[in-house]
Amino acid sequence: MALVDDDLQQPLSDAAIVERIVAAVMDQRLAAGAKLPEAPLCEAFESSRTQIRRVLVVLAERGVVTLHAHRGAFVASPDAEEARNVFDARRAIERAIVLAAAQRIDAGTLRELSANARAGGAAEARGDRSESIRLSGQFHLRLAEAAGNSVLTKFLEELVARTSLIIGLYGSRAARSCSEEEHETLVEALAAHDAPRAAEAMERHLTHIENLLDIRDAAEAPADIRDVFAR
Repeated sequence: MALVDDDLQQPLSDAAIVERIVAAVMDQRLAAGAKLPEAPLCEAFESSRTQIRRVLVVLAERGVVTLHAHRGAFVASPDAEEARNVFDARRAIERAIVLAAAQRIDAGTLRELSANARAGGAAEARGDRSESIRLSGQFHLRLAEAAGNSVLTKFLEELVARTSLIIGLYGSRAARSCSEEEHETLVEALAAHDAPRAAEAMERHLTHIENLLDIRDAAEAPADIRDVFAR
């Protein structure tokens, strides 16, 4: 019998498999550099090689895996320099975003951001790491939309995706990022339309996240795919 999505009672879609692999990376059940061989993935998801290859291409496009000719797929392993570059870019872009957002943000968006911050804190408290990371990225993208610059928002989408991977791979499972408190501090500054304070809060927030990371060179790592995705 094929593996099914509990809600649809149908074989898992490409998107569902993608999200389960992404969650495994974010939860550190798949390490940086871990090999993702097709056969065990087919068995774990009761899928065809054709489907798994489509999934791996999507994951590669999202930067979650790297594909090597004649060697296969591996969980991406951004190095320290790449991580620093990503955070430097985010600090520059998100400073511009909060300066603009502080001038035009409305009460409805502030409520959305506060609700997101609370949901992120709840996810972290119950140990749902992948959901906490997802909500944090969503918070920053919603703030970018509020700033009203679609070009900056597009740039940030790519940076948030790359940051989420870096945090998932290299963030300490024991350390708490205090994202709820820091996001609420940002919301308070924005609600007061205090652009300098909001920019300073964003700088501290991103630097704090970066300082929590423990980035090491990744070697090709074995992974028991069947065990990782056991239901």
